[in-house]
Parts: sequence; structure tokens; C-alpha cells
Amino acid sequence: MNGRHDEGLPEHGGGLSHDLPALARRRMIRLMAGASLVPLLGCTPEGKTSAAPSPSSAACAEIPEETAGPYPGDGSNGVNVLKESGVVRSDITRSFGDSAGGTADGVPLTITLTVVDAASGCGTPKRSAAVYLWHCDREGAYSLYSEGVTDENYLRGVQETDENGRVTFRSVFPGCYPGRWPHVHFEVYGSLADATAATSITNTSQLAFPKDVCDTVYATDGYRASVRNLSSLSLEEDGIFSDGHDRQLAAMTGSTGDGYTAALTVPV
Repeated sequence: MNGRHDEGLPEHGGGLSHDLPALARRRMIRLMAGASLVPLLGCTPEGKTSAAPSPSSAACAEIPEETAGPYPGDGSNGVNVLKESGVVRSDITRSFGDSAGGTADGVPLTITLTVVDAASGCGTPKRSAAVYLWHCDREGAYSLYSEGVTDENYLRGVQETDENGRVTFRSVFPGCYPGRWPHVHFEVYGSLADATAATSITNTSQLAFPKDVCDTVYATDGYRASVRNLSSLSLEEDGIFSDGHDRQLAAMTGSTGDGYTAALTVPV
């Protein structure tokens, strides 16, 4: 069962109370999965990539289930962007359809998720599944919901997995707002038809960014508020990632000049 409510933006107030049901679910999943899980992907200093050895079936568990938050745009909390023509796209930096047509600014970011079958030991890609992905903009605002961007739908999109189980989104690095570690939300569906019908979600989770990359990005123009907000947070204290983030921490490559790539394996 997917959690549907999560953190609040600066103008909405504290959001950890929204996350408590999801935290309880995650702890139960951790207990059932075991404590000796091997991370699928790790993070390294800027410009390098690390990947752990292919896990065995005993070491492979589904991606931790997380809350989708109060701003999913999937019909569970008001607006449903998934049924709009144009939502299936790889470049999510711009709004589409009848929206205001704005573009999200920030350091370029490519997000690549590889969806695999957990029951196979993470060795079998999930072909023709679908991923709906969304996150806040550089200012920490969520399109469709936050003041000033309710007419926008940027930083939201759906992709069908290819033969390798991969989806790729072109985006911008999200900002850090009070109370939450920088992150990306995503939902996995069994098919593209399910995703665009906004039905039959199989998994809901979040991707986290490593601190060194966040620090580097937030030193660039436009992220000043993120520097202050990040300074009072840590992954170990975040309301979502505090009980373990090894399987949700993206492997990063790139630079602020060329843009970054965030990669994560998603067992379902």
C-alpha cells in the first residue's frame, strides 16, 4: 500500500508528521528483508561512478517503499497530470499542454533509473514497465501545487522502460527546502498504459543525492536558499532516509559545467 502524503514546502510548514506512516512501513520492510543488503549503486567524488557487484538473489530486495508526498500530481491529491497528453516525455524541464509554458532553471541533471526484477536477484530487467518521476524546482517549489507555479507542470514526466529496464529523464538539479534532504520522487507502473491511466502503481520510492554533489551544485547561482537549508540537515536525520539510504543514494557523474547524471537501480 503506497503512502500518499509527505513533506511540506517552506510556505506549507513542517512535513515530518506526514512521513510517519511511511517510516513505519519502511522499518517493517527492512526487518523482513534483512540487515545485510548489498547496495546496488554507490556514489563517488565528482566525475566518477561506482557500482557494486551484481547482487545475488539473497541480497536483492525491492526498493524501499516511501511516501509519494502531498504533491504527486497523479490524481491521489487533486490534479492528475498523468492523463494529460504530453506527459510521456524524457525532457521534463519545460511545462507542456495548456500550462503556462515555463521552464525550470538550474544545473542540468540527467536521471537514469534501471528497473529490475527483484525476484530474479536483480538480474532481469523489467522491460515495458513505466516510471513516473517528479521533483521540486531550484526554489524548492512543486509545479501544480506551490504558490506561483500552480499553472506549470514542469519537472514531471513518464517514460517506458527499454529492453534494459532503463528510463532516462532530462531535468535540473532540485533545490533543498526546509526539513527534507534533496530528493526525487518516482512511481513504478507495470506498463505505460497503467501509468497514463494513473492506476496500478507497483512501487513508490525516492532517490537521494550525495552531500558532496549537493554542496557543489548549491554553490552555483540560484541555489542560495538551498545552502542554508542543507546546512541544518543530514541524510542520517532525514525523515525518509534516516532508517537507511544505501539502496536509494544515486551514483553521480559529471560537473556543474557539463551537468550531472544520477543513476539508480530500482528492484521491484
